[in-house]
Amino acid sequence: MPPGTPRIYLVGGAVRDGLLGRAPGDRDFVVVGATPAAMLAQGYKPVGKDFPVFLHPATGEEYALARTERKTGPGYHGFRFHAAPDVTLEEDLARRDLTINAMARDAAGTLVDPYGGEKDLQDRVLRHVSPAFAEDPVRILRVARFLARFAPLGFRIADTTLALMQAMVASGEAAHLVPERVWTETRKALAEPAPSAFVRSLRACGALAVLFPEVDALYGVPQSAEHHPEIDCGTHLELVLDQAARLAPGDDLTGFCALTHDLGKALTPASGLPRHLAHERRGLAPLTALCERLKVPTEHAQLAALTCRHHLDAHRALELKPATVLALLEAFDAFRRPTRLDTFLVVCTADKRGRLQHADDAYPQADFLYAARGAAAAITAQPFVDAGLHGPAIGGAVRRARIEAIKALPRG
Repeated sequence: MPPGTPRIYLVGGAVRDGLLGRAPGDRDFVVVGATPAAMLAQGYKPVGKDFPVFLHPATGEEYALARTERKTGPGYHGFRFHAAPDVTLEEDLARRDLTINAMARDAAGTLVDPYGGEKDLQDRVLRHVSPAFAEDPVRILRVARFLARFAPLGFRIADTTLALMQAMVASGEAAHLVPERVWTETRKALAEPAPSAFVRSLRACGALAVLFPEVDALYGVPQSAEHHPEIDCGTHLELVLDQAARLAPGDDLTGFCALTHDLGKALTPASGLPRHLAHERRGLAPLTALCERLKVPTEHAQLAALTCRHHLDAHRALELKPATVLALLEAFDAFRRPTRLDTFLVVCTADKRGRLQHADDAYPQADFLYAARGAAAAITAQPFVDAGLHGPAIGGAVRRARIEAIKALPRG
């Protein structure tokens, strides 16, 4: 290619995933040696506010001009970017977080790997590219999220990278993370195959106590060994998270309900341990605080609160009175919004299986509650209207008939 001709490289996740033999997601490109005017002249559409990023006129894929960045203040907003034709590909890759994300391929498919990303992929290591990693606190969350994705493949965080993350937390960088970024990364992590690795990583570097103190407080709290061979509430939470990911792959709503279902156990008085009486009610206050602080979406917050409050009701479903079963279904608006009950019962199943030596336990309570929903939903108002009932009498008759329908179901 003649000198001065812009050069285009595939970068980031698509390169990494290709080397891992995984299906790539979105493809991102870096353009070296170009100017914004040259990109516009070729029909690219500008979208970047802080630095020049363009959309390809035909594919809509992102093409960013090669750039460098310099730290100018705290947090992840405190950066000044420099994009110019003289910025090299190596300089652009140097500003990236992990070596496995700092590789590129040219138009001929040749790998460009100045920081050893391919070897780190082979060694299953998440390693920072340079000391500049410490300038962006979002990277703490990103590393934890990548481990949630790749832990099943045997990946670990490099000792030097973990030490850097610990230093960042100690210096107060994590405190500058805005709620929206924390939630965005958390939501993605909860949809990964091993969300427990996200929580474990944050705890290992000290960020869990800063960002999720309600979750961090569960560690070190004992449970009855009879029911929880893993004993520690934090360990139980990790097991539940991974069970939820196994039962509902890619579902961050299920993951969030699993993450927060037991927050009340951290508030059990010491005199009551290792039992956790009323922990489902105690958990509502810390759950509300967490949701408000991180600006969690309404549906996530509402369903998490219902799950926290009622998960023991599901565990006891086979012993509940028919009227109580109906009240449980109504609490989830199960006849108009059936997916709420579906998510709830996945979390409850994960809670049952999220214990040492119980990973494959049956959960007949879910089958019973699904059957109860079906039986109750089959009772409609029309027959009572046809029978001449009016007003509140119709609702009362429907409710009594639904209770009888649930009563007639076999239990176990």
